[in-house]
Amino acid sequence: MKILAIVPSFNEEENVENVIKSIRDSNPLIDILVVNDGSGDRTGDVARSSGIAQVVNLPCNLGIGGAVQTGFRFAKRGNYDIAFQFDGDGQHIASEIDKILAPVKDNRADVVIGSRFCENGGGYRPALLRRLGIKVFEIVNLLLVGQRITDNTSGFRAYNRKAIGFLARNYPMDYPEPEAVLILGKNGFRMKEVPVQMRERAGGRSSISGAGSLYYMIKVLLALIVCCTRPREIKE
Repeated sequence: MKILAIVPSFNEEENVENVIKSIRDSNPLIDILVVNDGSGDRTGDVARSSGIAQVVNLPCNLGIGGAVQTGFRFAKRGNYDIAFQFDGDGQHIASEIDKILAPVKDNRADVVIGSRFCENGGGYRPALLRRLGIKVFEIVNLLLVGQRITDNTSGFRAYNRKAIGFLARNYPMDYPEPEAVLILGKNGFRMKEVPVQMRERAGGRSSISGAGSLYYMIKVLLALIVCCTRPREIKE
């Protein structure tokens, strides 16, 4: 199988080289694409100098949605069987990549989400406001698509060829992880969670922290409501 790692990165010069090397060490056959999302630092140069990853330098910051959709379009054009998202901040653990790939390889799921919370996935404890928001998203998406996803904000996900093609056209821009769960569920994709661990950031800082977590939660909820009113993209 052709497998692509999509590594969206914004101002991650401190982390991106180690992320690339950890993916390559976990499986030398995985192709790696770093999508440098208009960084103001040397993220793109560091990624390219690794000699391991292909790099797409976006001319301006599109946000995580635009960066990941760029990766899906690359994967579709490259005729990849599986693509997985692996954030450039050093929080995901490359030795767990096989966990999210296995259900896709075995055709047990179209989309696999690495969850920090299902089956006590590593005991990860985010800040209280962020934890509250994640729980709210879990309840909302359960009501809207009838499937419990415990970690709607996880950026550690794997997709089969059908999901790659769909998201290359329809990946959400503003709040992509929770919105993508809703869109995929509405359109009949089989989603599965597997428990994973997650590190603290190795360097840099999160774009969502403190009071920003509450603001983010409110805006995502509004986006989910709007998203729910849209018709299915895939017709029965």
